[in-house]
Amino acid sequence: MLGGTEHAVNTAGGIFSPDGIDKGTAVLLSGVPAPAAEGHLLDIGCGWGPIALSMALASPSATVHAVDVNQRSLELTRENAQALSLDNVVATAPEAVDDDLRFQTIWSNPPIRVGKEILHGILLHWLPRLAVGGTAWLVVQKNLGSDSLQQWLVRELPTGFIVDRYSSAKTFRILRVRNTTDASGVGTTPSKD
Repeated sequence: MLGGTEHAVNTAGGIFSPDGIDKGTAVLLSGVPAPAAEGHLLDIGCGWGPIALSMALASPSATVHAVDVNQRSLELTRENAQALSLDNVVATAPEAVDDDLRFQTIWSNPPIRVGKEILHGILLHWLPRLAVGGTAWLVVQKNLGSDSLQQWLVRELPTGFIVDRYSSAKTFRILRVRNTTDASGVGTTPSKD
């Protein structure tokens, strides 16, 4: 199920969750608000593309950037986007994304198992690139350190970024990161929702 509809997609061994949508990704896709309708959206660690494809289906006027270090994952995401006639998906290696791009929405089931140091580097590279008013949604298993990751993000992200636990489902937590800075770079107080 992508975007609430059954779709045929290609997966392969040697990538994350080759047998279909994993539990964490399913929790994310069913538990967060729709992505921004326009602008640039980001899927960190796209695998075969379930998150990027879902964002592209929900926001056809946006450009969805799907990044992964695994070339086979990028190929599959491109193939799946083409099969679904989604011309708004750009699947590339992380270093190919323009450094000046800012993202209105980020969705990710981050690669926790790469180790804390690498994971922290990935998150500190992408999350500060949220556009003003943008939101990132991360799904993390409780027993893989979702609470400690939330505390770390609170400490490490720039002033004006608000991190909270949006929801819990099954053995997962969805963390929300919001860029509440205004145009001058000053943090603002977000509305309660």
